Amino acid sequence: MASNLPYYEQKDRENTLRLRSMIKELPPFCADFFRGIEPQTSSRTRIAYAYDLKVFFDFLQKENPVFGKMELRDILLSHLEMITVSDLEEYMEYLKYRFNDKNQEVVNKERGIMRKLASLRSFYNYFYRTEKIKTNPAVLVQLPKLHQKEIIRLDIDEVARLLDEVESGDSLTDKQRAFHQKTQVRDLALLTLLLGTGIRVSECVGLDINDVDFRNSGIRIHRKGGKEVTVYFGDEVEEALLDYMEERKHLIPAEGHENALFLSLQMKRISVRSVENLVKKYARIVTPLKKITPHKLRSTYGTSLYQETGDIYLVADVLGHSDINTTKKHYAAQDEARRRSARDKVRLREE
Repeated sequence: MASNLPYYEQKDRENTLRLRSMIKELPPFCADFFRGIEPQTSSRTRIAYAYDLKVFFDFLQKENPVFGKMELRDILLSHLEMITVSDLEEYMEYLKYRFNDKNQEVVNKERGIMRKLASLRSFYNYFYRTEKIKTNPAVLVQLPKLHQKEIIRLDIDEVARLLDEVESGDSLTDKQRAFHQKTQVRDLALLTLLLGTGIRVSECVGLDINDVDFRNSGIRIHRKGGKEVTVYFGDEVEEALLDYMEERKHLIPAEGHENALFLSLQMKRISVRSVENLVKKYARIVTPLKKITPHKLRSTYGTSLYQETGDIYLVADVLGHSDINTTKKHYAAQDEARRRSARDKVRLREE
Protein backbone atom coordinates (compact mmCIF):
# COMPACT_ATOMS: atom_id res chain seq x y z
CA MET A 1 0.00 0.00 0.00
CA ALA A 2 1.16 3.56 -0.72
CA SER A 3 0.59 4.56 2.95
CA ASN A 4 3.36 2.17 4.00
CA LEU A 5 5.93 3.96 1.85
CA PRO A 6 8.38 6.41 3.46
CA TYR A 7 7.00 9.95 3.54
CA TYR A 8 9.22 11.34 0.79
CA GLU A 9 8.30 8.42 -1.49
CA GLN A 10 4.59 8.95 -0.75
CA LYS A 11 4.89 12.63 -1.71
CA ASP A 12 6.81 11.73 -4.86
CA ARG A 13 4.10 9.24 -5.82
CA GLU A 14 1.33 11.80 -5.18
CA ASN A 15 3.20 14.45 -7.18
CA THR A 16 3.80 12.05 -10.07
CA LEU A 17 0.10 11.14 -10.29
CA ARG A 18 -0.89 14.81 -10.08
CA LEU A 19 1.63 15.73 -12.77
CA ARG A 20 0.16 13.14 -15.16
CA SER A 21 -3.25 14.78 -14.93
CA MET A 22 -1.74 18.27 -15.36
CA ILE A 23 0.16 17.20 -18.51
CA LYS A 24 -3.15 16.10 -20.05
CA GLU A 25 -4.27 19.74 -19.91
CA LEU A 26 -1.28 20.86 -22.00
CA PRO A 27 -0.45 20.43 -25.71
CA PRO A 28 0.66 16.82 -26.41
CA PHE A 29 4.30 17.67 -27.19
CA CYS A 30 4.75 18.95 -23.61
CA ALA A 31 4.94 15.34 -22.42
CA ASP A 32 8.30 15.04 -24.23
CA PHE A 33 9.64 17.97 -22.19
CA PHE A 34 8.65 16.42 -18.85
CA ARG A 35 10.15 13.06 -19.79
CA GLY A 36 13.35 14.80 -20.86
CA ILE A 37 13.85 16.75 -17.63
CA GLU A 38 12.79 13.97 -15.24
CA PRO A 39 16.32 12.72 -14.42
CA GLN A 40 17.49 16.22 -13.39
CA THR A 41 14.42 17.51 -11.53
CA SER A 42 12.19 16.62 -8.59
CA SER A 43 8.50 15.83 -9.06
CA ARG A 44 7.68 19.02 -7.17
CA THR A 45 9.72 21.10 -9.62
CA ARG A 46 8.00 19.46 -12.59
CA ILE A 47 4.59 20.30 -11.11
CA ALA A 48 5.68 23.95 -10.84
CA TYR A 49 6.74 23.84 -14.50
CA ALA A 50 3.40 22.31 -15.52
CA TYR A 51 1.49 25.04 -13.68
CA ASP A 52 3.61 27.80 -15.26
CA LEU A 53 3.22 26.34 -18.76
CA LYS A 54 -0.56 26.17 -18.30
CA VAL A 55 -0.52 29.90 -17.52
CA PHE A 56 1.56 30.54 -20.66
CA PHE A 57 -0.74 28.61 -22.99
CA ASP A 58 -3.80 30.22 -21.38
CA PHE A 59 -2.22 33.60 -22.20
CA LEU A 60 -1.70 32.57 -25.83
CA GLN A 61 -5.32 31.52 -26.19
CA LYS A 62 -6.70 34.66 -24.50
CA GLU A 63 -4.40 37.31 -25.97
CA ASN A 64 -3.00 35.98 -29.25
CA PRO A 65 -5.43 36.00 -32.22
CA VAL A 66 -3.75 33.00 -33.89
CA PHE A 67 -3.87 30.74 -30.83
CA GLY A 68 -7.25 32.05 -29.72
CA LYS A 69 -8.91 30.03 -32.50
CA MET A 70 -7.16 26.79 -31.50
CA GLU A 71 -7.83 24.11 -28.91
CA LEU A 72 -4.93 23.37 -26.56
CA ARG A 73 -4.61 19.85 -27.95
CA ASP A 74 -4.23 21.26 -31.47
CA ILE A 75 -1.20 23.44 -30.67
CA LEU A 76 1.89 21.88 -32.27
CA LEU A 77 5.58 22.16 -31.45
CA SER A 78 6.09 24.04 -34.71
CA HIS A 79 3.78 26.76 -33.40
CA LEU A 80 6.37 27.60 -30.72
CA GLU A 81 8.60 28.98 -33.48
CA MET A 82 5.90 31.53 -34.31
CA ILE A 83 6.33 33.15 -30.88
CA THR A 84 8.45 36.33 -30.95
CA VAL A 85 10.34 38.25 -28.29
CA SER A 86 7.55 40.86 -28.42
CA ASP A 87 5.00 38.15 -27.63
CA LEU A 88 6.99 37.11 -24.57
CA GLU A 89 7.37 40.73 -23.42
CA GLU A 90 3.59 41.01 -23.71
CA TYR A 91 3.36 37.82 -21.62
CA MET A 92 5.47 39.47 -18.89
CA GLU A 93 3.06 42.40 -18.84
CA TYR A 94 0.10 40.00 -18.73
CA LEU A 95 1.60 38.20 -15.71
CA LYS A 96 1.52 41.31 -13.53
CA TYR A 97 -2.28 41.22 -13.32
CA ARG A 98 -4.41 38.40 -14.66
CA PHE A 99 -7.49 36.35 -13.83
CA ASN A 100 -7.35 32.60 -13.22
CA ASP A 101 -9.90 29.94 -14.21
CA LYS A 102 -12.07 30.86 -11.19
CA ASN A 103 -12.11 34.51 -12.30
CA GLN A 104 -9.94 35.48 -9.33
CA GLU A 105 -7.36 38.22 -9.81
CA VAL A 106 -3.76 36.99 -9.58
CA VAL A 107 -0.96 39.50 -8.98
CA ASN A 108 2.63 38.50 -9.77
CA LYS A 109 5.51 40.57 -8.49
CA GLU A 110 9.11 40.48 -9.73
CA ARG A 111 9.93 37.04 -8.33
CA GLY A 112 6.71 35.46 -9.59
CA ILE A 113 7.31 36.78 -13.10
CA MET A 114 10.95 35.68 -12.95
CA ARG A 115 9.96 32.13 -11.99
CA LYS A 116 7.43 31.80 -14.81
CA LEU A 117 9.94 33.11 -17.35
CA ALA A 118 12.58 30.72 -15.99
CA SER A 119 10.13 27.84 -16.52
CA LEU A 120 9.48 29.01 -20.07
CA ARG A 121 13.22 29.29 -20.74
CA SER A 122 13.76 25.71 -19.57
CA PHE A 123 10.88 24.63 -21.81
CA TYR A 124 12.31 26.36 -24.92
CA ASN A 125 15.89 25.36 -24.09
CA TYR A 126 14.94 21.67 -24.00
CA PHE A 127 13.39 21.68 -27.48
CA TYR A 128 16.14 23.94 -28.88
CA ARG A 129 18.89 21.75 -27.42
CA THR A 130 17.29 18.59 -28.81
CA GLU A 131 17.04 20.34 -32.22
CA LYS A 132 13.26 20.05 -32.40
CA ILE A 133 12.90 23.82 -32.90
CA LYS A 134 15.24 26.22 -34.69
CA THR A 135 14.54 29.43 -32.76
CA ASN A 136 14.65 30.23 -29.04
CA PRO A 137 13.04 33.62 -28.34
CA ALA A 138 12.90 32.93 -24.58
CA VAL A 139 16.67 33.33 -24.26
CA LEU A 140 16.48 36.81 -25.83
CA VAL A 141 13.95 38.21 -23.36
CA GLN A 142 15.41 40.56 -20.77
CA LEU A 143 14.50 39.29 -17.32
CA PRO A 144 12.98 41.71 -14.79
CA LYS A 145 15.39 43.30 -12.32
CA LEU A 146 15.05 41.75 -8.91
CA HIS A 147 15.23 44.06 -5.90
CA GLN A 148 16.99 42.42 -2.97
CA LYS A 149 14.53 41.47 -0.26
CA GLU A 150 15.37 42.05 3.36
CA ILE A 151 16.01 38.75 5.14
CA ILE A 152 13.49 38.42 7.94
CA ARG A 153 14.60 36.42 10.95
CA LEU A 154 14.09 36.25 14.69
CA ASP A 155 16.51 38.03 17.00
CA ILE A 156 18.09 36.07 19.84
CA ASP A 157 15.71 37.45 22.46
CA GLU A 158 12.74 36.73 20.17
CA VAL A 159 13.81 33.09 19.85
CA ALA A 160 13.88 32.76 23.64
CA ARG A 161 10.49 34.46 24.01
CA LEU A 162 8.99 32.27 21.28
CA LEU A 163 10.04 29.05 23.04
CA ASP A 164 8.91 30.46 26.40
CA GLU A 165 5.52 31.17 24.88
CA VAL A 166 5.27 27.62 23.52
CA GLU A 167 6.05 26.28 27.00
CA SER A 168 3.64 28.52 28.91
CA GLY A 169 0.87 29.40 26.43
CA ASP A 170 0.10 32.40 28.65
CA SER A 171 -0.74 34.78 25.79
CA LEU A 172 -2.94 32.36 23.85
CA THR A 173 -6.71 32.75 23.63
CA ASP A 174 -8.91 30.49 25.73
CA LYS A 175 -9.68 28.36 22.67
CA GLN A 176 -6.01 28.12 21.73
CA ARG A 177 -5.07 27.26 25.31
CA ALA A 178 -7.39 24.25 25.25
CA PHE A 179 -5.48 22.85 22.24
CA HIS A 180 -2.17 23.93 23.75
CA GLN A 181 -2.63 21.54 26.67
CA LYS A 182 -2.71 18.66 24.19
CA THR A 183 0.09 19.81 21.88
CA GLN A 184 2.52 21.76 24.10
CA VAL A 185 5.19 19.04 24.29
CA ARG A 186 4.95 18.32 20.56
CA ASP A 187 5.00 22.00 19.57
CA LEU A 188 8.03 22.69 21.75
CA ALA A 189 9.94 19.73 20.29
CA LEU A 190 9.01 20.68 16.73
CA LEU A 191 9.93 24.37 17.00
CA THR A 192 13.11 23.64 18.96
CA LEU A 193 14.11 21.21 16.23
CA LEU A 194 13.48 23.75 13.44
CA LEU A 195 15.33 26.50 15.29
CA GLY A 196 18.17 24.22 16.40
CA THR A 197 18.94 22.50 13.09
CA GLY A 198 17.67 24.74 10.27
CA ILE A 199 15.96 21.84 8.49
CA ARG A 200 13.18 22.57 5.99
CA VAL A 201 9.58 22.18 7.10
CA SER A 202 9.07 19.39 4.53
CA GLU A 203 12.08 17.56 6.00
CA CYS A 204 10.66 18.01 9.49
CA VAL A 205 7.18 16.62 8.78
CA GLY A 206 8.75 13.74 6.85
CA LEU A 207 10.66 12.46 9.89
CA ASP A 208 9.91 8.95 11.13
CA ILE A 209 10.56 7.74 14.69
CA ASN A 210 13.52 5.65 13.58
CA ASP A 211 15.11 8.68 11.88
CA VAL A 212 16.14 10.02 15.30
CA ASP A 213 19.47 8.74 16.66
CA PHE A 214 20.01 9.92 20.24
CA ARG A 215 23.28 8.01 20.55
CA ASN A 216 24.91 10.18 17.88
CA SER A 217 22.62 13.21 18.38
CA GLY A 218 21.48 13.20 14.77
CA ILE A 219 18.39 12.96 12.58
CA ARG A 220 18.21 11.33 9.16
CA ILE A 221 16.46 13.51 6.60
CA HIS A 222 15.87 13.45 2.86
CA ARG A 223 16.97 16.60 1.10
CA LYS A 224 15.57 17.96 -2.15
CA GLY A 225 16.25 15.42 -4.86
CA GLY A 226 16.05 12.51 -2.42
CA LYS A 227 19.60 12.75 -1.01
CA GLU A 228 19.76 11.19 2.48
CA VAL A 229 21.88 13.06 5.03
CA THR A 230 22.34 13.21 8.81
CA VAL A 231 21.84 16.54 10.57
CA TYR A 232 23.18 16.85 14.11
CA PHE A 233 21.46 18.54 17.05
CA GLY A 234 22.53 20.00 20.40
CA ASP A 235 21.46 19.47 23.99
CA GLU A 236 18.41 21.76 23.88
CA VAL A 237 16.98 19.93 20.87
CA GLU A 238 17.77 16.56 22.44
CA GLU A 239 15.95 17.45 25.66
CA ALA A 240 12.84 18.64 23.82
CA LEU A 241 12.82 15.57 21.56
CA LEU A 242 13.24 13.15 24.48
CA ASP A 243 10.26 14.73 26.27
CA TYR A 244 8.15 14.37 23.14
CA MET A 245 9.31 10.80 22.44
CA GLU A 246 8.12 9.82 25.91
CA GLU A 247 4.69 11.27 25.12
CA ARG A 248 4.74 9.78 21.61
CA LYS A 249 4.98 6.24 23.07
CA HIS A 250 1.47 6.58 24.48
CA LEU A 251 -0.18 7.89 21.30
CA ILE A 252 -2.10 5.54 19.00
CA PRO A 253 -1.48 6.65 15.39
CA ALA A 254 -4.02 6.30 12.60
CA GLU A 255 -3.48 3.45 10.18
CA GLY A 256 -0.65 4.18 7.80
CA HIS A 257 0.90 6.78 10.12
CA GLU A 258 2.48 4.44 12.67
CA ASN A 259 6.05 5.50 11.85
CA ALA A 260 5.50 9.27 11.73
CA LEU A 261 7.42 11.20 14.40
CA PHE A 262 5.18 14.26 14.68
CA LEU A 263 1.45 13.55 14.81
CA SER A 264 -1.54 15.86 14.47
CA LEU A 265 -4.51 15.77 16.87
CA GLN A 266 -6.11 13.41 14.35
CA MET A 267 -3.17 11.04 15.02
CA LYS A 268 -1.93 11.40 11.44
CA ARG A 269 1.45 12.66 10.24
CA ILE A 270 1.44 16.42 10.78
CA SER A 271 1.19 18.42 7.54
CA VAL A 272 3.33 21.29 6.27
CA ARG A 273 0.29 23.58 6.50
CA SER A 274 -0.25 22.67 10.16
CA VAL A 275 3.36 23.50 11.01
CA GLU A 276 3.06 26.81 9.14
CA ASN A 277 -0.05 27.64 11.18
CA LEU A 278 1.49 26.79 14.55
CA VAL A 279 4.62 28.86 13.75
CA LYS A 280 2.37 31.78 12.80
CA LYS A 281 0.29 31.36 15.95
CA TYR A 282 3.22 31.62 18.36
CA ALA A 283 5.31 34.10 16.34
CA ARG A 284 2.42 36.56 16.06
CA ILE A 285 2.43 36.87 19.85
CA VAL A 286 6.18 37.42 20.14
CA THR A 287 6.81 39.65 17.11
CA PRO A 288 3.55 40.85 15.49
CA LEU A 289 5.30 43.07 12.92
CA LYS A 290 7.42 40.29 11.43
CA LYS A 291 5.83 37.71 9.13
CA ILE A 292 7.49 34.60 10.53
CA THR A 293 7.22 31.30 8.65
CA PRO A 294 9.06 27.98 9.10
CA HIS A 295 11.51 29.18 6.44
CA LYS A 296 12.24 32.28 8.54
CA LEU A 297 13.16 29.94 11.42
CA ARG A 298 15.61 28.32 9.01
CA SER A 299 17.07 31.75 8.21
CA THR A 300 17.32 32.44 11.94
CA TYR A 301 19.37 29.28 12.44
CA GLY A 302 21.59 30.03 9.43
CA THR A 303 22.28 33.55 10.72
CA SER A 304 23.18 32.31 14.20
CA LEU A 305 25.46 29.60 12.81
CA TYR A 306 27.23 32.09 10.54
CA GLN A 307 27.67 34.59 13.39
CA GLU A 308 29.20 31.89 15.58
CA THR A 309 31.48 30.29 12.97
CA GLY A 310 32.04 32.83 10.18
CA ASP A 311 32.17 29.79 7.85
CA ILE A 312 29.81 30.33 4.90
CA TYR A 313 30.68 26.90 3.47
CA LEU A 314 29.68 25.18 6.72
CA VAL A 315 26.37 27.09 6.73
CA ALA A 316 25.72 26.06 3.12
CA ASP A 317 26.49 22.43 3.91
CA VAL A 318 24.33 22.26 7.03
CA LEU A 319 21.40 24.01 5.34
CA GLY A 320 21.70 21.77 2.28
CA HIS A 321 22.24 24.56 -0.27
CA SER A 322 23.50 23.10 -3.55
CA ASP A 323 24.82 26.51 -4.62
CA ILE A 324 27.07 28.50 -2.26
CA ASN A 325 25.80 31.72 -3.91
CA THR A 326 22.36 31.02 -2.42
CA THR A 327 23.92 31.08 1.03
CA LYS A 328 26.03 34.14 0.32
CA LYS A 329 22.98 36.03 -0.94
CA HIS A 330 21.07 35.30 2.25
CA TYR A 331 23.84 36.20 4.65
CA ALA A 332 25.50 39.11 2.81
CA ALA A 333 24.20 41.50 5.47
CA GLN A 334 26.10 39.53 8.09
CA ASP A 335 29.27 39.86 6.01
CA GLU A 336 28.78 43.63 5.91
CA ALA A 337 28.45 43.75 9.71
CA ARG A 338 31.60 41.66 10.11
CA ARG A 339 33.53 43.92 7.74
CA ARG A 340 32.36 46.98 9.64
CA SER A 341 33.50 45.48 12.93
CA ALA A 342 37.03 45.11 11.48
CA ARG A 343 37.57 48.84 11.17
CA ASP A 344 38.95 49.25 14.69
CA LYS A 345 40.77 45.92 14.98
CA VAL A 346 44.11 47.07 13.52
CA ARG A 347 46.00 49.93 15.22
CA LEU A 348 48.38 51.88 13.03
CA ARG A 349 50.09 53.73 15.88
CA GLU A 350 50.22 53.09 19.58
CA GLU A 351 48.32 55.63 21.61
